[in-house]
Formats: sequence, C-alpha cells, structure tokens
Amino acid sequence: MRLGTGVMESGKRSLTARIERWETARPFVIARGTKTHVDVVVAEIRQGAHVGRGEGTPIYYLADSPEAALAAVLAQAPAIEAGAGRAGLLDLMPPGAARNALDSALWDLEAKIAGKRVWTLAGLPEPRPMLTAFTISLGTPAEMAQQARAASARELLKLKLGGEGDADRVAAVRAAAPDARLIADANEGWAGLDVERMCHELARHRLELIEQPLPKGADSDLVHVRSPVPLAADESLQSRAELGDVIGRYRFINVKLDKCGGLTEALALIHAARQRGLGLMTGCMLSTSLGVAPAFVAAMQGQFADLDGPLLLARDRPHGLNFHGSDVDPPEVALWG
Repeated sequence: MRLGTGVMESGKRSLTARIERWETARPFVIARGTKTHVDVVVAEIRQGAHVGRGEGTPIYYLADSPEAALAAVLAQAPAIEAGAGRAGLLDLMPPGAARNALDSALWDLEAKIAGKRVWTLAGLPEPRPMLTAFTISLGTPAEMAQQARAASARELLKLKLGGEGDADRVAAVRAAAPDARLIADANEGWAGLDVERMCHELARHRLELIEQPLPKGADSDLVHVRSPVPLAADESLQSRAELGDVIGRYRFINVKLDKCGGLTEALALIHAARQRGLGLMTGCMLSTSLGVAPAFVAAMQGQFADLDGPLLLARDRPHGLNFHGSDVDPPEVALWG
C-alpha cells in the first residue's frame, strides 16, 4: 500500500521515492509498545537502463517519521541527479532512514552498472548462508514460552524484555526451548533495576548477549557493572560519532543501517569498532527484504545477526530473502545488490 509519493527528474539520473505500508504477521511487542504495521521509505535511482533501489525504516524513538524521511530523500534529488555518490551523502545528510534508503539505492545502482555484486564492490568475500536470530515478542512468561516452543527448532532466539519479570520470562523461554541459543534485548527497560544482579540471574539460563539494558544517556551507570553476559549498545550507538562513548560500558555494538545511515557508514563503523576490540551484531528494524539485504552485507563481518525483519511481516516483496531453518541466504540479484 503506497501512502505517499514524490518524483523529481533531471539530467542523466532520476530519483523517485515513496512511502509503503507493510502489515505485521502478528502484533510485534517490545518495551515501548506494539506495532501492527511498518511504514518504510523506498528510493529508486534510475540511470540509463539501470534502477537502484533502497529501503529505510524511520526510527520513531529518534523522532523520525515516514513523511520526514520521504521529504529528506527528495531534497537530495538535485545532488543525486547531478552525480553525488555515497561518500557525498555522508556530508549532505545526517544519519537515519532517509540516508540509508539513498545509500542502499546507490549501492544497488553501482552493482548493476558494474555487473558485480555489492560484496565484491565492498571488498568482501563471497557470502554463505548466515545464521540469524528469530525474535520472541515481549509478553508474559507463558506467552513468550508459547512463542519459543513454536520456534524451538531455530538455533538462535532473541527475546524482547521489558524490566520487572524478565527473569521469569527468560526462565520460561529456556524451559520451552532448552536447546536454543538465547540473546535478549531489554530496549532500555531496566532503569531502576539492579543491572548486575539481573545479568547474573539471566546468565543462569545461558544467555549469550544482552542489548541496551539502560536508557541512552544513562550508560555511565554501566561502568562498574560486572556482567557475566556481554552487554551490547543499541540505542546508545547510532554511528561512529558515539563509538568512544560506549568503550568500557559495552562489549558489543548493534549496527543498524537505519540508525547509522546506510551500508557505507556501517562498513566504516564496523572497521572502527573492530579496531577498538568491540564485538559486532548487525540488526534491522521491521522491514521487507529490500531493507534487510544491505544489512546482510554488513553482518558478514560480525558475530551475531538479527535479520528476521521480513519474517515478522504478513508478506514480503517478490524475490525476497530466502530463510530456511535458522539461516538466511544472500540476497538475489533480482532483489538488491
């Protein structure tokens, strides 16, 4: 369903952009609320016979909106049509979904013109199928156990947590999926709780990673936390600008293209984070396979991938990513890159 559109053309390139709405397969619940659909911004850049496509999901907790992202994309039409490239976007636009949509479209266009895959252009090896987490929405322990039981054949489950009662939630999931690997996302929900005690409690259930226990801005409270489970910065790390702030507080970062503003920045962030000794997780927002395909390329360099966005939707795009078992295959040329 298209909710908005815009077209601007001139010169050798033309840029179009639109807002699309995609329904979720079931209510998607996290600590901040429930989503039954996601609105994404799609950018398309045409040059000759080639069309590059990119998708961005505006992040509501960053005060972004589909309408603002669409306007931001179209505002760059003169620069894009004059030949601006991905490096130029880093100076022209702030991080966010709009830049991600344009950056992804430019990667796709470059790959089509060159007749090469994006990972080759990025200097990365030929990819293989990748293990991805599958998300268990926040709910009561019984509700989360039911979700986990249905997904217990999957190798890696990601639990959405919310604060009080999280220990019971994790215990219930572990009982329902005794052989699955578990990671968790607190979504800033542990304010006012004893974080170190919670980490030790959850470690009993073989949790491998905990994302963002405290709200962004409260990270200094983690300096003295001794957690047996590695902590990962999500909301507290948008792009390279915040990288220094997470050192000594987190051992992992969660790279999301809609936060950092595209694969170009993501690759630079990953390189900088690895130099600082940080572990890497690559995540995604609710999105179709077009939004997740560039994240697959970033995730090739990390320890954890959380790329199940399309699985949480009622339907996906044609030529969508192929999920089989616990793995996801590299994107097809017909989809992206």
